[in-house]
Amino acid sequence: MLDLLPDTGLGQGFAIAFLVIDILLRIAAVMVVPYNRRPPAAMAWLLLIMVQPIAGWLIFGTLGHNRLPRGRRRKMLALQDVIGEVTRDIPDEEDPQRSAEWLPGVLQMLRAQTSLPHLGGNACIVHDDFAEQVAAMATAIDGAQRYVHAEFYLIVSSEATEPFFAALERARGRGVEVKVLVDHVTSVRYPRRKETFDRLDAMGAQWQDMLPLRPLRGQWQRPDLRNHRKLMVVDGDVGFTGSLNLIDPSYLWAKNVKRGLEWKDTWLEVRGPVVREIDVLFLSDWWAETNELVDQGVGDPARPGEVEASVVPSGPGFEGENNLRLFLECIHTAVDRITIVSPYFVPDDAMSYAITSAAMRGVRVDLFASAIGDQFWTFHAQRSYYETLLRAGVRIWLYREPVVLHSKFMVFDGEHSIFGSSNIDMRSFGLNFEISMLLEGTEMADRLQEIAERYRRSSSELTLEAWLDRPRIGQIFDNVARLTSALQ
Repeated sequence: MLDLLPDTGLGQGFAIAFLVIDILLRIAAVMVVPYNRRPPAAMAWLLLIMVQPIAGWLIFGTLGHNRLPRGRRRKMLALQDVIGEVTRDIPDEEDPQRSAEWLPGVLQMLRAQTSLPHLGGNACIVHDDFAEQVAAMATAIDGAQRYVHAEFYLIVSSEATEPFFAALERARGRGVEVKVLVDHVTSVRYPRRKETFDRLDAMGAQWQDMLPLRPLRGQWQRPDLRNHRKLMVVDGDVGFTGSLNLIDPSYLWAKNVKRGLEWKDTWLEVRGPVVREIDVLFLSDWWAETNELVDQGVGDPARPGEVEASVVPSGPGFEGENNLRLFLECIHTAVDRITIVSPYFVPDDAMSYAITSAAMRGVRVDLFASAIGDQFWTFHAQRSYYETLLRAGVRIWLYREPVVLHSKFMVFDGEHSIFGSSNIDMRSFGLNFEISMLLEGTEMADRLQEIAERYRRSSSELTLEAWLDRPRIGQIFDNVARLTSALQ
């Protein structure tokens, strides 16, 4: 038996110790890894550790948990309790004559998860062009009298975003308070970070990195836990949210410029009571990063429209996957049509079954995605689901180059919409801080469906026959990428 042990050159005693450690690592994996983890993810981690015990444990120790540091978790839970106390007596404002029968149950679920009420009286505008999106924010900032709160996954000063930064400078000149939050790990990967934050410093804006990763300063969590929210609030009166990163549509990479690639987003401008809920997310994230509690002291909001809306925050700071629960409820209750626009589509089993079941029961399901991808493994993992979707009857539309479709919204039965920063993928469900909005009424559903129809005219439909005829090497990459997507 001992003759079969590896010859390490250090003697048989060392070899025995090596074997014992190897066995113990495998046994420990079986005991530890499955705890509170989805079976597919647990199996993927166990497979990695069984194949390479030492390397597997090192990777698992770095990436295997989506929990925030203990102190931050305590802060987030305490803040949720405070929000619950403040909003306890504020009723949900759904209109029984217009609302679907299932809506009160969904709102009850969301209230239990987020403590935020469903509010009416909102007016919404969807901006579908980058220059228009930046101009709309600049106009709102030029009207600011007290404060501007901006939170972005990525923010870069450049010619394309100049109207936004120039408006901030004018606001600071009027004495308006400006606070900016930006995801740390993401922002350091892109050009012009120093110039951007030097400019914010020069104008007197306050800014802070979100989820900073600086181990030598004691700032550490799982490296790919990111704040993916994109939002802005001015004076508590006008808010913005959606899929937009505040950077040139080419993302300023030379390879993108050479290929003529441009990212296409949708951006929601909101006025009304729900703007305060968007601001609550900013203030929560600001407190989490700075320990500064900000009391804006705002009065009763205006009610300029008729759109009912809920803000649905999600991320590691919450006990449940709020966005996933909302998406599943809306898909399960749809009876006529579902439109899904998501640049990254890597669903878990529950989401995959919900979508394919809807198609099988006769609901028309359209999925819009890009023909090209900017993230190799995510792109190939997404493609691994296409055959199952197509066989179930889902119609897949691939937006043609050189545009990378980055919008994120869903429309259900021409009456209900979800809009925000969240993709239909496991990162958005379990690793990223996201913002989603549930929008009730035909006004917003019609507008978003109109945008989807424009996307259709710039897309090619993927057929099952064409998909099955793709090169074998692509299938191999797709299947391998699908396995790696489960490592959460």
